[in-house]
Order: sequence, then structure tokens, then C-alpha cells
Amino acid sequence: MKIQRIPAQITTVEDKIAGNLNLTQITLLILPIFIFVLVYAVLIPSMHFAWYKVPLFLITGSLFPLLAIRFKEKLILQWLVILFRYNMRPAYYVFNKNDLYQRTIDLPPVEKKIKKHKTHVPVKKQTISPSLSFDDLVRIERLLANPGYSLSIKSQKKGAFSIAFEQKQK
Repeated sequence: MKIQRIPAQITTVEDKIAGNLNLTQITLLILPIFIFVLVYAVLIPSMHFAWYKVPLFLITGSLFPLLAIRFKEKLILQWLVILFRYNMRPAYYVFNKNDLYQRTIDLPPVEKKIKKHKTHVPVKKQTISPSLSFDDLVRIERLLANPGYSLSIKSQKKGAFSIAFEQKQK
């Protein structure tokens, strides 16, 4: 009777497609064929043999099957990815104790200040009539475009503005 071991965690089990090969290994073994066709068809002379294409065929034909070899239950490609990630991580980790992320901060309770009521003094508002005639708008535009006059805007207390047109001194 054949006994099979059932893994405790099913997500780590690799699916075997052909024999003892999984999808990643089959892809790594088929990929050089596509690269051979691409190199043969694209590089000059197109669709003809050239001696400089041979090293490309040899490199890809030997590199990808080497990456598909298993070593300690992992592919060599996976070991290279792990090594690359390890070398690319930062070398120093700086701990900042002033970081507020996920810290509980005890703040003193805020006391509410009572506002004293002051007597309300009405403010005079100056309003300009909202509707101007077309002739008035043309005069204002000509006045603004005239180089002999200057426009000055000065702010006063409580947000009021003083606007003045002055004739420039020559």
C-alpha cells in the first residue's frame, strides 16, 4: 500500500504539471526557444544564420535550464531573487522614538475658556452699486489702461480697502 503525506499547509504545496516539474520550471525551459526565434528573426541578417548569434543562443540555452534546477526544495531562480532582495535592503535601520505611529499619548485635558461678551458696535459698510452701465465699464477700463494714471490699493483696519487713481507726476 502506498502512503502519501498530507501537508498541514496547503498553500505551500507546488502543483506538478509534467513529471516532477512545476509551471515555473516548464516556463524556464521553454523560454529559450522563444528567445532563439526572436534573435533569429530580428537581428541582422534577418532570418539567416550569423556567427554572432551563436553566443546568444549558447548563453540563453544554458542559463535558463540552470535557473530551473532545484536546490534545497527551491529553484535557483528563487534563491537569486532572495539574494537580490537581501542585498537591496537598507543596511542600517534608524529607530526614531519620536515617531507617533501606534503610540498612546497621554495629553492633559484642555480647559475651556469662557468668553466675555462685549457690546456689539455696528460697522459701517461701504458698498459699490453692483450694476454698472456699459459706458461706465468702458471708462474704467480705459482709465486702468492709461499709462498716465496709477492705481493704488491699500488695506486699512478691519479688512477695509482704500482704492485710489492718481495721475503720475512727470
